[in-house]
Amino acid sequence: MLKRIVQLFFLIVGGMLGVIFLPDLFDLLNIGNIPFLNNPYILAILGAIILFIMTFWLVDYIVGLIHWIEESLVKAPVTDILFGSLGLIFGLIVAFLVVMPLQAFQFQVLNTVLPIFLTVLLGYLGFQVGFKKRHELMNLFSLSNRMAKKKGNDEEAENRKGRALKILDTSVIIDGRIADICQTGFLEGTIVIPRFVLEELQHIADSSDVLKRNRGRRGLDILNRIQKELDIKVEIYEGDFEDIQEVDSKLVKLAKLISGVVVTNDFNLNKVCELQNVPVLNINDLANAVKPVVLPGEELNVHVIKDGKEHNQGVAYLDDGTMIVVEDGKDYIGKRVDVMVTSVLQTSAGRMIFAKLKLLEKAL
Repeated sequence: MLKRIVQLFFLIVGGMLGVIFLPDLFDLLNIGNIPFLNNPYILAILGAIILFIMTFWLVDYIVGLIHWIEESLVKAPVTDILFGSLGLIFGLIVAFLVVMPLQAFQFQVLNTVLPIFLTVLLGYLGFQVGFKKRHELMNLFSLSNRMAKKKGNDEEAENRKGRALKILDTSVIIDGRIADICQTGFLEGTIVIPRFVLEELQHIADSSDVLKRNRGRRGLDILNRIQKELDIKVEIYEGDFEDIQEVDSKLVKLAKLISGVVVTNDFNLNKVCELQNVPVLNINDLANAVKPVVLPGEELNVHVIKDGKEHNQGVAYLDDGTMIVVEDGKDYIGKRVDVMVTSVLQTSAGRMIFAKLKLLEKAL
């Protein structure tokens, strides 16, 4: 269908050019005295046929170019097209305002070549500026909206803060606990899943490594559960930051752009967000906060399952997965023993409990 439209366009243009230029050509060739060649309909038909034959080989290239432009526009995010078009329109308006005064000069070059050159140049520059500055423009618009909505009391401000956009990273999606947290209602607001996170997740799911592939598919299943089964709003951010390679850096940039909160269980990303004053919610911090409190001097009954890194150490685990390092517990691997907590080390990466055998305490 598109090919037929292009061919029809060539026929129409050829007919118009035939009516305009063929009489002069016939006069130049001394055949203008033939009666039927002066008929405008004949001239239009001859011009259409001549141009169609001359440009017949161009049709496939033009159709291919149109398809390529169509696919590029479909794949491009809406924000890129919108701000690029706005920049193009602004550039064309500036070109029109610049060209108008030049028409007062009686120079052929100024009246023909220069307007075309300025229109193309300023239109191109306007498109490039609008396209490459789209993130800053979006940030400017969002900033103005936030300033307009800033009116209200402190309680309303706190409510808006609680409903801030929550941006999920790849690690917290694969972890899976985010779905249960959303289901319990502890995570308010809109969940934002960037397109570049989805691409990284898809890349993991297509990995040749079985473990990575299973983790990627688990992450996709978690996203489907959040989007379809849970009563929470989920949005896909289509934009990307082509000048940034690392996904973590893109997340920090996006959080600054939309004033969102990064949700992660990655210790390094957590530290980067804190250094750049980006709000962050660490799932491990939440898990540590709701774990039962274990104090030094408290007695526990644990099952030692393996030896530790240091000499004669044994390692056990609580029901919630907290690791307990038992001094002189290597000889009790595979047994349940009573231990006394000596110290607790708690960080964003997890919690570790150090203990000594209760038997040694009684012996002393």
